[in-house]
Amino acid sequence: MRIKQSNLKAVLAGLLLAILMASMDNTIVATAMGTIVGELGGLDKFVWVTSAYMVAEMAGMPIFGKLSDMFGRKRFFIFGLIVFLSGSILCGMADSIVQLSIYRAIQGIGGGALIPIAFTIMFDTVPVEQRGKLGGLFGAVFGLSSIFGPLLGAYITDYLDWRWVFYVNIPLGLLALVFIVFFYKESPVHTKQKIDWWGAFTLVGAVISLMFALELGGNEYDWDSAFILGLFAVFAVLFVAFIFIERKVTDPIISFPMFKVRLFATSNLLGLLSGMAFITASVYIPIYIQGVLGGTATNSGLVLLPMMLGSVVSATTGGFLMSKWSYRNIMIFFAIIFAAGMFLLTTLEPDSGRFLVTIYMILAGLGIGATFSVLSNAAIHHFEPSQRGSVNATVSFIRSLGMSLGITVFGIIQRNDFSAKLNDIFASMGNGKMAENPAFKDPRVLLAPEARAQIPAPILDKITAALSSSITITFMWALIPTALAFIVAMMMSKERLQSSIEYQQARGEQKAGHAHQ
Repeated sequence: MRIKQSNLKAVLAGLLLAILMASMDNTIVATAMGTIVGELGGLDKFVWVTSAYMVAEMAGMPIFGKLSDMFGRKRFFIFGLIVFLSGSILCGMADSIVQLSIYRAIQGIGGGALIPIAFTIMFDTVPVEQRGKLGGLFGAVFGLSSIFGPLLGAYITDYLDWRWVFYVNIPLGLLALVFIVFFYKESPVHTKQKIDWWGAFTLVGAVISLMFALELGGNEYDWDSAFILGLFAVFAVLFVAFIFIERKVTDPIISFPMFKVRLFATSNLLGLLSGMAFITASVYIPIYIQGVLGGTATNSGLVLLPMMLGSVVSATTGGFLMSKWSYRNIMIFFAIIFAAGMFLLTTLEPDSGRFLVTIYMILAGLGIGATFSVLSNAAIHHFEPSQRGSVNATVSFIRSLGMSLGITVFGIIQRNDFSAKLNDIFASMGNGKMAENPAFKDPRVLLAPEARAQIPAPILDKITAALSSSITITFMWALIPTALAFIVAMMMSKERLQSSIEYQQARGEQKAGHAHQ
């Protein structure tokens, strides 16, 4: 549905504000967690603050995407905004870690509606010719928020109060609410479908079980504990049940026949793999700067600025190229750049300078940014407007799943390697018991300048060398999804963004083909 130009600008502004809030929320909170735990206590439960938001957001994405196809985008987008803002206010008022975790889950429910529906509304309201440019802008904001969040979180925590990490959402969210309520006029005609309640139940249960297993395994519980194994078992059972249900119902939440479309399937797989690799760089470069080079928390956030700028440039460039190049060629080009950046990260050493880190970050950012703008456009290419909500929700869900898997899998690799090296260091010193100190197994012990000052220089040098080596080895493992992402890009079909005339002609030919059959 097209809306007049003056209203369109307000609608797009509201959508961009919503994307900024929802996608930035996890990273901005992560920076403040040390201060939050110091005030509220509950060190043994702080992982739930992040887990609750992520689990609720991911579980809600496919469901809200489907509901927006069935009953309209506007009502569920507004619902998501109100729930997200309510959760933000409650988070700022929390008096304990348990309360904060519950309120974060409320926030996550709202976030699960905002991101996929925002992209869908954009695709619904702008002409095909402008989708590339605006897709680049939306993708740039999405990528920007994931890197800008730590900087803003550090600043708010240092100069204001950690509660403003949540309260900052209120003016942004209210402004977005005004723009959408008063300027977005949606078509009253929607596709009537049955709600797949059993599919929703099994999907939410499976996602919750998997995400809690990944988040809590190795942190709160051992990987071979009955609780974690039980969560994986519940996930497996519910996921199998979900697939069975979705293949039988008339209007499934996630339509598996969509994955028979080559461009859709490869776009999702590319999002999964690139998300796994990208999150590894985003997490471990700051740890390298603080733990190895001895920078402050602010410096570690600032070092991501080149990556942020690179991702913004390539997201915008990828958007402009969509009408000239095929999605496949764009992804191949940027996958090569991303692979080069990730490979160079494996060469970091304790004496690598900031300049080298900056160059590597720029390359990695340039390589990943185009995925934020191109993959959503590629995924919806073959689908009618009545399916766009489900399509965008699936893309967002799978990308988030890739990031969660990346944090977990590569986190295990880094921790195990670092722990093994520490054992060797302290064993060679004849002080094996020192290695059993949990503080030395956590690289965050090296992040605070006051902690580093307490460690003798010869020991600190060995520990930082061990940390540097564990991070570069982690980057080496991250080359696997990076290389697989390049292979998947090669497998994409050769469509490109069509003009309005080409789009209508293609739709006419498609309908004629169906009628002939």
